[in-house]
Amino acid sequence: MTETIEQRTVDTVVSVQDLRVRYGATVAVDGISLSIRRGEIFGILGPNGAGKTTTVECIGGLRTPDEGTISVLGLDARRDRDELRERVGIQLQSSELPDKLGVGEALELFAAFYDDPADPDELMRLLGLTEKRETRFAKLSGGQKQRLSIALALIGRPQVAILDELTTGLDPQARRETWKLIESVRDSGVTVLLVTHFMEEAERLCDRIALLHHGRIHAIDTPAGLASGVQASQQVSFVPSAPLDGESLRSLHGVGDVSHQGERVTVTGTGDLVGILMTELARRHVVPMQTRVHQSSLDDAFVAMTNDEEQR
Repeated sequence: MTETIEQRTVDTVVSVQDLRVRYGATVAVDGISLSIRRGEIFGILGPNGAGKTTTVECIGGLRTPDEGTISVLGLDARRDRDELRERVGIQLQSSELPDKLGVGEALELFAAFYDDPADPDELMRLLGLTEKRETRFAKLSGGQKQRLSIALALIGRPQVAILDELTTGLDPQARRETWKLIESVRDSGVTVLLVTHFMEEAERLCDRIALLHHGRIHAIDTPAGLASGVQASQQVSFVPSAPLDGESLRSLHGVGDVSHQGERVTVTGTGDLVGILMTELARRHVVPMQTRVHQSSLDDAFVAMTNDEEQR
């Protein structure tokens, strides 16, 4: 599933049409079409080997596709590569710097590549790297290296920033700090193309997401829109305050299944399951304790879509 022309707006900054890339007999990207709007965080989500990095390398002008057209900020990604690199900042998954290169040196080196770069000192201040100015790359923590990667992607004052698997290998605290930085980049007016395989990351950050699997886009929508496309099943799990004949709950509207694990009761169903169940428990003077509610998520949507593809 891809976007139609009608779904696109005049404020599109990236437009990809029928993109195909092959490595020998292997088709890495198979007819991708998408558009990215100005000022949004657009996610490309998929498992390893789905074609995510190949796609963004083509968008950033780092790789030449076999077929298809790519327009970024009105520039042709093939014909206008030099100008494109002045206006697009890229942080790739495999980006590394020499171990002995200092943070300040790295920013000054990259700044020299641009006619009108951002101020390295200001970037270090904004990204919390000022105290690490003289620190060598090898001595930085994982989170600090990711902060430096963002700074290097922004040093050319880009209008579009491509960030590929930025939080892979980070601990939960560093990952959340990096998420805040990405949001601040977007808030500064930069359109962000974010590649990830973390569902939580995509749900937290992205305005819209393209689900990619086996080189094809299966859907493009908001995180909530993708999740709502899954069969709207819900689970309510609780420990009743008094003995409860769980089987009698099966007759309630929308209830599909009732299961027991020790004292815990789990009710699965659709519609306004939570409201109906709570009303019934109150009528029976039963208080649900340790209640947990699970609704369809982006993770569920991706699993459902990829499973459908495997079964075809």
